[in-house]
Amino acid sequence: MFKNVLQEVVENTEGGVSSILMGFDGITVESYSKQEGEFNAEDIGMEYSVILGNVKQATESLNIGETREMAIQAERMTAVIRLLNDEYFVALLIRPGGNFGKARFLLRMNAQQLIEGLK
Repeated sequence: MFKNVLQEVVENTEGGVSSILMGFDGITVESYSKQEGEFNAEDIGMEYSVILGNVKQATESLNIGETREMAIQAERMTAVIRLLNDEYFVALLIRPGGNFGKARFLLRMNAQQLIEGLK
């Protein structure tokens, strides 16, 4: 079930490369890549899981509510990250010039299905 959702998000986003469902502990639940070797979604997810934990902590300490989404734009790749709950997040990696808005939309629209599957 998870693989199908991740594949759908990548395939339906212009510039989509790979997606990953991961715990904040850095353990991958599932991933999907269009092309192996271009970007290692698991390595990126593990590194970003630490950052996400810090961002979650900061928003909580500032009393501004829960963190829902984050994007990190680098020269060769953009990571769009949707936090699903206190334990898991989903990330979509897109190439420069990819459809950032569609990436955000598809992650938001599929978030509940992923959450239900994690129960």
